[in-house]
Amino acid sequence: MSAPGPIPTPELPSARRLLRSTAIAAAVAGVILVTIVLPAEYGIDPTGIGRVLGLKEMGDIKMALAMEDADDAAADAAAKSAPMTTQAAVPMAAATAAASTDSAKSEMTDVTLAPDQGKEIKLIMRKDAHVTYSWSTNRGVVNYDTHADAPTIKYHGYRKGTGVPADSGVLTAAFDGQHGWFWRNRSADTVVITLRTHGDYRELKRLP
Repeated sequence: MSAPGPIPTPELPSARRLLRSTAIAAAVAGVILVTIVLPAEYGIDPTGIGRVLGLKEMGDIKMALAMEDADDAAADAAAKSAPMTTQAAVPMAAATAAASTDSAKSEMTDVTLAPDQGKEIKLIMRKDAHVTYSWSTNRGVVNYDTHADAPTIKYHGYRKGTGVPADSGVLTAAFDGQHGWFWRNRSADTVVITLRTHGDYRELKRLP
């Protein structure tokens, strides 16, 4: 019996083949980046494929949430300069009694929010005045911040919420100034908020 021959050594890829494989891998990675990663993570869809696959909507939601976190962080930073007074929601019957005064005003105001739009309504109130309020959306949910300001007070928070369809209670003015609500619509649909106010305030203002 003859002795076994030498085991053949696998042929190593040439430098040209390695460069070709690297170029193909880079091209594939670039395609994945443009068609999948950018739409899904950042809502950037230069090819339109992300919208067809539903990835752009996912990215838009992620970016909206990131912006919301940034807005909340900014609001929290502003709130540190003024004490936070939590306003507990109370039954509407008791709220109406608390807000009833000889100078009581009653109004119903609609606020239309396009997708990702924010709007603000403030009541001009004197210190310790009471206003009964309730608001609700015609569809979906919104983020809100009930707060106040004055010439010498930049921000005074009462309460806030994320993904809320309605809220109600009594707003008691902590000082002479503007007291009210800021809403932001993070959904993809237009939302209409109906605000009802009754109580002791001088004026209702729509702020830009």
